[in-house]
Amino acid sequence: MNYIKNAEWIKPKASNGEAGLTFFKAFDAGKEVKKAEIEITALGVYKLFINGSPAHKSVLMPGWTDYFNRLQVQTYDITPLIKAKNKISVEVGQGWLFHDWYDEESPLKASTDPLLIAAVRLVYCDGAEEFIYTNSSWKVRESIIRYNNIYNGETVDFSYSPSAFSSAAEVPYSKDILIPQEGEYITEQERFSGRKLIKTPKGETVIDFGQEITGYITFNSKLGDGKKAKIVHFEMLDKDGNVYTANLRSAKQTLTVIGDGKEHEIKPIFTFYGFRYIKVTGIRVSDPSVFTAIAVNSEMERTGDFVCSDPYLNKLYSNIIWGQKGNFLDVPTDCPQRNERLGWTGDAQVFCKTASLNFDVYTFFKKWMGDLRSSQKTRKGMIPSYVPCHKDCGGGSAAWADVATILPWQMYLTYGNKDILKENWTLMKNWVDYMVLKAKKKVIWEDDEDLEDRSTDPYLHNNQWHFGDWLSLDLPNLEACEGATNKHLIAQAFFCYSAALLIKAGKVLGKNVEAYEKLYEKIVDAFNNTYINENGEMTSNTQTACVLALWFNLAKDRRPVTEQLLRLINESGHLTTGFVGTPYLLPLLSSLGETKLAYDLILRKEFPSWLYPVTKGATTMWERWNGIRPDGEFADVGMNSFNHYAYGAVGQWMYENMAGIRPDGDVPAYEKILFAPETDSRLTFVKASIKTRRGEIVSQWSRTNEGTEYTFIVPEGCKARAIIGTNELALNTGINKIFM
Repeated sequence: MNYIKNAEWIKPKASNGEAGLTFFKAFDAGKEVKKAEIEITALGVYKLFINGSPAHKSVLMPGWTDYFNRLQVQTYDITPLIKAKNKISVEVGQGWLFHDWYDEESPLKASTDPLLIAAVRLVYCDGAEEFIYTNSSWKVRESIIRYNNIYNGETVDFSYSPSAFSSAAEVPYSKDILIPQEGEYITEQERFSGRKLIKTPKGETVIDFGQEITGYITFNSKLGDGKKAKIVHFEMLDKDGNVYTANLRSAKQTLTVIGDGKEHEIKPIFTFYGFRYIKVTGIRVSDPSVFTAIAVNSEMERTGDFVCSDPYLNKLYSNIIWGQKGNFLDVPTDCPQRNERLGWTGDAQVFCKTASLNFDVYTFFKKWMGDLRSSQKTRKGMIPSYVPCHKDCGGGSAAWADVATILPWQMYLTYGNKDILKENWTLMKNWVDYMVLKAKKKVIWEDDEDLEDRSTDPYLHNNQWHFGDWLSLDLPNLEACEGATNKHLIAQAFFCYSAALLIKAGKVLGKNVEAYEKLYEKIVDAFNNTYINENGEMTSNTQTACVLALWFNLAKDRRPVTEQLLRLINESGHLTTGFVGTPYLLPLLSSLGETKLAYDLILRKEFPSWLYPVTKGATTMWERWNGIRPDGEFADVGMNSFNHYAYGAVGQWMYENMAGIRPDGDVPAYEKILFAPETDSRLTFVKASIKTRRGEIVSQWSRTNEGTEYTFIVPEGCKARAIIGTNELALNTGINKIFM
């Protein structure tokens, strides 16, 4: 990024605030061009064309960052597109610039125009250089896209005659926010032809693509002049087989096309949708395959794979993959369909380990952690509830804000690059220091009436609202959100956990962490003294309370808490954990020697369980265990996404325990590997693989009448051992076969 700062921000002198914009510039290349490139970005989203041809395969550029502090600049090689006489055109829309979490009554309407900045560099064969910068010499007009909005969709009107181009206005907006591209580019991925044409009981025309995706559709349309067609994107049919859109809340998820009597290829460029189905009005449909759904997500190399003898578990794994793909669209969104689509920190925190096994997410998360750091700077160490966030969006919630320590540490463990810890050391430290400040001398994080010294500071007051064990099932009302586990217990547990991770990171970096080691001892003591009763059990009689105390190694006497957890599970016959407890539940049970019970839980098909949504036809992960109730009715419309990846964190247990591929201790990037597969008589085989920085690791076990055959593949340069039952074996590089 060398020359874009010599350009000017530009916008139209006037527009309706909803239409797409076309910026235009003509220029001559006076001599033979050796190399041509463009640096470009927008406050909004853009699509760049050179001489009528797309100049990049990426979509929804420049992605979403903390725009008011960081805005990514993309650099494209446009040499093959340059001619003697050239035309640059840039389609620009609203994108995430005006993205907000609106209330149900909001019209979701942008209040100002997006901005564009760009610079073309021409290098001639004789060594001379020429630059073309955005400025008032560029032209702009409204395009045939008459409306665009991330939540609501697009309206394209082919019957509209754009006005003549007029001069763009220069805008004195900051260029200090411009940074080189940090994240992965967003690109089109899989394509699905419409698989099924449905006429609903209400007479609606519906196309089923068979898979819920994030993206958009494309099709050819020939509508009469002024005739209108509408495509509504949605996730579910109700129990009667009719279109269900109530869970979208106020998001419209609509593509509207107005014809001019000619045939056109239709494809949105300024928005995306979360959907499996579309409802079509205004077009007579006889063949569903005329519609194609295009999946869109950040480019990430697939690194993990898993398959076993149980088709339900295979479908669960597929749902985990699609949940990640559908929500890793430049930021780790919670969901891609309703009027939210935010980078919720809690979802990212619970899923980041599984995410790093499924795909190479180092670059993806490295960029997002830049937004975490940017958001933290103005909040005295607090982490917002979702990032990017440019306003008061709350924050500081236990398990959500702890992404500040958990995510950098996990990226280090998976990929082995200390730079991720160096880059985010201040992020991690500031978050722990924030909790210290909140807890004060009591070293325990709970409500405190003594707030005179900082009661007016929104980032330091101690009346903290925590999300709790979000969407757990341990309250009588299964629609309740916050769970039965004491929120301050959760806060104290994560206070301890984040401090422990900070200490680990500090030791890797050679920092002096003695003060934090002393702090850790105090806050663990406070946890035991406050949240464990005289019988050694958790004061919150919930699965999640026990899980946190045991998995984070906080309970000084583990036996009573272990017995309490097993009693709670056996009494209910199923899990009751929410976002906070679920990721650790099965790994903990395995560590306690309760592998059969862990398998009982993951193989359970009745509500509530991981496989229950599979029995209901799910193709992605659900937000709620009870998204569709056993009676066929939907859960509360206020919060019921069917593409919400958090509970997909169980993928970690599938890789690490079912298949048995684990890092050996805290040695990063699988330099040391522990193969410890946990078999179950209900399965005949399990196979998993993970492409690591050192090569591909493979683990497979197959049951025969004579015994079980194990195959382990160890990459060059790695040390590995296997634990099978009570046997421990050293493994060699390459293929190792063992029969027991």
